[in-house]
This record gives sequence, structure tokens and C-alpha cells, in this order.
Amino acid sequence: MITKAATQEKLAFGSPLVYPQFAILDPTTTYSLPPRQIANGAVDAFVHIMEQYLTYPVDAKVQDRFAEGLLMTLIEEGPRSLKEPTNYAVRANVMWAATMALNGLIGVGVPQDWATHMIGHELTAMHGLDHAQTLAIVLPAVMQHQREKKRAKLLQYGRRVWNLNHTDEDALIDAAIAATRGFFEQMGTPTTLSGYGVGRESIPKLVDMLVKHELLALGEHGVITPEASREILELAA
Repeated sequence: MITKAATQEKLAFGSPLVYPQFAILDPTTTYSLPPRQIANGAVDAFVHIMEQYLTYPVDAKVQDRFAEGLLMTLIEEGPRSLKEPTNYAVRANVMWAATMALNGLIGVGVPQDWATHMIGHELTAMHGLDHAQTLAIVLPAVMQHQREKKRAKLLQYGRRVWNLNHTDEDALIDAAIAATRGFFEQMGTPTTLSGYGVGRESIPKLVDMLVKHELLALGEHGVITPEASREILELAA
């Protein structure tokens, strides 16, 4: 990610040439992080997983179970990492989950979304919000806006990750979205624009920046147009 503050732009690029050859993971180096950054790490990892998991079924049972296990680990250990910042086992589990969330493993052979990230980047560039804070704002709104296209995986997510057993499918999806929002809030990360003092008047400019950056067909189906992005931001207000 490259941010240019002068133009309020945050853009992504990728290449095998910048992929790490190895990583040294030492949980003790995270002990001194302030609570906000502890929360950011857990929320960011959670959304990385969701971008690769919450799409549509392709019978990738191993990838789904990997992803669900990582999500459940973050749900369990994320709040503990705030309460017990020097608990080695807790911090090790969060660090390993975060590594597995975006090292390429769980994304093999499955469709991926990344609309939440693309919209979130514009929020960071314009308002200076932390990356994970923008993801906490946008993901629940994407889940709501795209609930029909993501219906099968939302039901699977609610049942397997949150152990929901509603007989009414729409009620189960509502509960799954609410549980996701609740997890972010439990981590101390607000889930609305207003929670960070950002008003609805910012939405048109945010959409304009998406258009400028040619982010015109986001999501796993390529159906999140600028108008749909506006609707998502309105849901997140």
C-alpha cells in the first residue's frame, strides 16, 4: 500500500518481487502495542479472512474449515489480547492467525471479494482512519448490502462460526451480521462512520475517489458499482 497524503490517495500494488521470503514471528514483540493497535491487528486479520471466505460456495471444504477455524480463534483470543496483553499463548495464537489470514493459504482455489478493503482505503486516505477501523465500518455494511449474493456463505458462517441455529434464514443472517459488528465493537473498534465523527457529507467524495481510481466493479461478482458503494457507505453511516 502506498499513501499520498497530498492528494488523499491510498493505492495498492502487488508483485512476487515484494513477497517476503520468510518471516520471524515473535509474540513478545507485540507486548508493547497500545490497545488500539492490538485491536487493529485482530480486526484486520479477521477481515482478511472474510474477504477470502465470505463469497459463494465452490465446495472448497478444506479452505472453508481453515478460514472458519481462524475466525473462531480471533473471536476467542482477540478480546483476551486486550485484557491480557502479555499473555504469550494468547498473543502467539493471534499472531499465527494473522499470518495464516493473508499468506496465500486460505485463498487458494476460492473466489475472493476485497470490496471492503477498496472502499476502506478511500476512508483512510480522506479521513486518516486506521486501516482496520475502516474495515470495521465497511464490512458489516457490505454483508448487509450483498446478503442475497452471499446468502449461502452467510448462512454457513453464522452456523459454523457463531453457532447460530435460527430456523428463519433471514433472521440467522441478521444475527450473523450483528455478531460480526459486536465482535468489532468488543475490540473497541466502532463500526459506523459516525463513530469516528465522519458525516454523510463525505460519501459523495469517497465515491468520486473510487471512480477516479477505476474501482467500478468490486466484489467477487464484479457487481459493486460506484452507486452500490454509495449505498454501502450509507448503510455504514
